[in-house]
Amino acid sequence: MGADIWLIRHGETEWSLSGAHTGRTDIPLTANGERQARALQKHLAGHQFALILTSPLQRARRTCELAGFGDRAEVDSNLAEWDYGEYEGKTTHDIQSQRPNWSLFRDGFPGGETLDAVAGRAQAVIGRVQSIARGDVALFAHGHILRVLAACWLEMRPDAARRFALGTASISTLGYEHENRVISRWNLQAD
Repeated sequence: MGADIWLIRHGETEWSLSGAHTGRTDIPLTANGERQARALQKHLAGHQFALILTSPLQRARRTCELAGFGDRAEVDSNLAEWDYGEYEGKTTHDIQSQRPNWSLFRDGFPGGETLDAVAGRAQAVIGRVQSIARGDVALFAHGHILRVLAACWLEMRPDAARRFALGTASISTLGYEHENRVISRWNLQAD
């Protein structure tokens, strides 16, 4: 069939800690986020990846570097986080105080990227991985893009991503069982 795709979410940032939607704002890891990223090494050490891709945003690139793969990683802009538009930096609670019952996977973001556009980027990453990789692949990126990518991998609607919780500095693996695309591991915490 094919190789496994390892999804590695970046370490903690001030905004991930507070619950603020962090899309395109390029903020650094916290000290704890750097510690989390280093802790990924014990789970990834010795694993041979045919291809390593990272989001262009510093929180993902730094996580990749601290996990021991910065010198081999290629930046892929399709792995950037969802553009949250006018809701950038706001928490779900903040948004729901203005729009009761708002849900990001159902209602989207004014001035931001659509769920279909995010899914299109996720499909582009999957296509790239399948066309060139001759072995396992590591993707260092962000919570929502990786959740949408998992839904796309499973050939589900992109809004199914709402069902996949993904913590900071976590490792998940997509692969195959016989000819079926599956989640082999989900949300393993590096700590």
